[in-house]
Amino acid sequence: MKVCIAEKPSVAREIAAVLGANSKRDGYYEGNGYAVTYTFGHLCTLKEPNDYKAYWKSWDLNNLPMLPEKFETKVVANSGIQKQFKIVKSLFDKAEVVINCGDAGQEGELIQRWVMNEANYKGEVQRLWISSLTTEAIKEGFENLKPATDYDNLYYAGFSRAIGDWLLGMNATRLYTLKHGGYKQVLSIGRVQTPTLAMVVNRFKDIENFKPQPYWELQTLYRDVLFSYEEGRFLKKEDGEALANKVKESDFEIQSITKKKGKEYAPKLFDLTGLQVYCNTKFGFSADETLKIVQALYEQKVVTYPRVDTTFLPTDIYPKVSGILEKLISYSKFTQSLLGKKIKKSAKVFNDKKVTDHHAIIPTGIQINLPYNQQQVYDIITRRFIAVFYDDCLVSNTSVIGNAAEVSFKATGKEILEKGWRIVFENQDAKEKESGVLPPFEKGEKGPHEPSFLEKETKPPKQFTEASLLRAMETAGKQVDDDELRDLMKENGIGRPSTRANIIETLFKRKYIKRNKKQVLPTITGVQLIETIQNNLLKSAELTGSWEKQLKDIEKGTFSASTFIKNMKRMVDALVYEVRSETRRANISHAITVKNREAQATSKKQAGLLAEGCPKCKSGKLLKGKAAYGCSAYKSGCDFKLPFTFAKKKISEKQFIRLLQKGSTVNLKGFKTDLGNIEGLLRFDENFKLKLEPKLRPVEVKPKEKDLICPKCKQGTIIKGQSAYGCSAYKSGCNFKVTFDVIREKINGQQPTRRLIYDILNGNL
Repeated sequence: MKVCIAEKPSVAREIAAVLGANSKRDGYYEGNGYAVTYTFGHLCTLKEPNDYKAYWKSWDLNNLPMLPEKFETKVVANSGIQKQFKIVKSLFDKAEVVINCGDAGQEGELIQRWVMNEANYKGEVQRLWISSLTTEAIKEGFENLKPATDYDNLYYAGFSRAIGDWLLGMNATRLYTLKHGGYKQVLSIGRVQTPTLAMVVNRFKDIENFKPQPYWELQTLYRDVLFSYEEGRFLKKEDGEALANKVKESDFEIQSITKKKGKEYAPKLFDLTGLQVYCNTKFGFSADETLKIVQALYEQKVVTYPRVDTTFLPTDIYPKVSGILEKLISYSKFTQSLLGKKIKKSAKVFNDKKVTDHHAIIPTGIQINLPYNQQQVYDIITRRFIAVFYDDCLVSNTSVIGNAAEVSFKATGKEILEKGWRIVFENQDAKEKESGVLPPFEKGEKGPHEPSFLEKETKPPKQFTEASLLRAMETAGKQVDDDELRDLMKENGIGRPSTRANIIETLFKRKYIKRNKKQVLPTITGVQLIETIQNNLLKSAELTGSWEKQLKDIEKGTFSASTFIKNMKRMVDALVYEVRSETRRANISHAITVKNREAQATSKKQAGLLAEGCPKCKSGKLLKGKAAYGCSAYKSGCDFKLPFTFAKKKISEKQFIRLLQKGSTVNLKGFKTDLGNIEGLLRFDENFKLKLEPKLRPVEVKPKEKDLICPKCKQGTIIKGQSAYGCSAYKSGCNFKVTFDVIREKINGQQPTRRLIYDILNGNL
C-alpha cells in the first residue's frame, strides 16, 4: 500500500479524489492501492527544556544557558493530535512507500519529516511537489514524484531554523524576564520579532527627536503649471528673497521644451510580501488577513501556492499561459486581445534563475463565486497576471524650462501615448490618468506669472504601516524602492514571507506594538524592552538578515547546518554571560504601566481644573478661591484669574478646561452686555485676561452676489478651486484667476468676510 501524507484534511481530500481513494476512514482516505492521511499542521514539535533536564523547568538565572547536546522532537501534548499520530504511524507500519504530500516549502517539509522520524519510519519516501491544487497539477505531480533525498537540504534548513529559534527564544526570554521583567511581565525575545520591534521603536524615536529645519522654495505659476526654481531650495531666506523680488518685475518666457519617449513596464507579479503590502495599502487588510485570504484562495484551487518570495515564472509555465487566459471568462474583455496572437514572453516575467521552490502567485484559470474580500485579492492577482502579457505603456516625458529676469524655472510631466498594460487597471486607477500631464507650450512664448516664495520645513520620516514594515523586514531595514534592488536583497531579509505576518501579529498580542489607524507604533513596554537590550545582535535587522542568508545557504547545500547551530550556541552562551553581568535592572512591567496610567487618568479626572497649570507664568498650578480660580504662584506676583462668572454668565469648569487646553470655549449663549444678550466664545487676550468674542453674524450680501460674475469675461461666475479662485468658463478660454496667497496678502489681518473677498476679486482693493 502506498501511503500519502498531506498537511491538512482538506488537501488530503483533494489528493484522495484524484487518486481514487474514495473510502473515508477514521483519519484517512483509502482506495485504489492508496491510503491518504494528513496532519493538522505540526503534529510534532521540539522538546521543552525540562524534557532534557528536569531542573530546566525552573525559571532561574543559574540554569542558563540551556544548550541541549542533541535536539529531539515529541508529539504535541493534545489528545486529538496524539490520536491522529497513532493512525498515521499504523499506516506507515504497513506502507511499501510513503509519499510526502506536505506543503511544497520549508515548513511543509519539516512538519512531515518530524512525523516520519517520530513514527520511526525507515522505508522508501517519495516527494510530491506541486504549486496548485487543481486536478491537472496533482496528476502531473504524481507522474513526476521525486526521491525524498532531493529535499534533504530543505529539511536541514527548516530544522536549523527551528533550533536557532529555540536556542535564542528559550534562553533570551528567560534571561531578560528574570533580569529585567517586573510584575507579571514575561519579556519575550525572538530571533526575528526583536529586530522587527527595534525597527518600529527606532523609527518612533527618530520622529520624536526630529528637529525640523526651515528652507525656502521659489516657485511660479504660469498657465496653471507650477514651475520650481531650477537650482532647488534655499537654506537661507535672504539668498532666495532677492531672486523672488527680481522675478516679479518680469514676464515669464519659455526657454526650452524637451520631450523624451519612454516605456513603463507592467507591475511585477506578486510574491507574498508584495501582495500583503498591496492589500494593506489599498484595502486596509493586515498582513495576517491577506495571508489567510490567499491561503483560502489556494485551497479553493483558484490561485497557485502563496507562500513564495519570487515575482517570476519558470519558462515551463509559458506553454500553459494561453490555457489559463482562456479559462478566465470573467476577464475576457482583457484576455481576448491577447489570445488572438502570440503571447508575449518577457525576461521580466520568465526567469528560471529567479525561481527556486515556487513561482510567483498567479491564477489557475478555475473561477468560482468568492466572498467580497477574497474576490478583491483574487482580482488584483489576476489583473497583474493578465497585464504582464500586454504591451508596455509608451509615455512622453516632458521637461519645460522657463525664465523670468534671467532666473530659470523647471516643470516636468508626462503624456501617455499608448496605454498598453494600463488598460487592465483603468477602473481601479482612474485618478492617475491625468496626473502630471502638461499643456502644450511653445518655445519663446511669454506671459504674466504668479511667483511665490514660501517658507517650508523638513519633514520627519513616516511612522511604519504594516505595508512599510513588511517591506522593511524584506530588506533588513534598508529603504529600497527599486524592484530590481529589492529582489537582490531578499536573501538577507528577516523572517520568511510565510512567517512575517505572524511575527507582526505576535508583537501586537504581546503588547509591544499597537495600531493607530494605519500606523504601527511601539507601546511603552516595547520601547522599554528595546532600550534595555544592549546586545546589538538581538536588535539588528542586518545581523538577523545574515542568519537568514545562512539558512538559505543551508537549503542550497552551500553552508553547514552544524556550523549554524554551533554559532547560535556560542552566541547564546556569550549573551547570557553579558546580561547576567549587567548591574542595572529595568523592572519592565506592562501591567504596572497600565495601572499607573489608569491611576493618573483617574487622578486628573478627579482633580479636573485643578490639575491644569497656569498658562501665564507656566510655573504655578490652579487653586480654587471664593469667586475665581487663581494661580498658586500669586505670592510671587502672578495675577492670573478665571472668575466663576463673566458678563453675568456662570462659566462651567468643563469650559474653563477647554479654554486652557484648546484656546477658547465653545460658543455660549447668555452673556449680558451693554448691547444686550450676546452669544460668543471666551478667549485670552495678550495679558491672559478673559475677552468675549461675539459670534459672527452671516455677512449680508446682495441676492445675486452668491454667484459673483467673473470681472474678466463677464460671462462665467467665480468658483473656488484648491489653491485659487477662478472662472467657471475656463473651458471656454477664460483664464481669470486669483490665488489664495494674493487674497491673504490683500486681507492683511482684516476679518476675512465674503464681502471683503468679493471686493478683492473685483479689483476694488
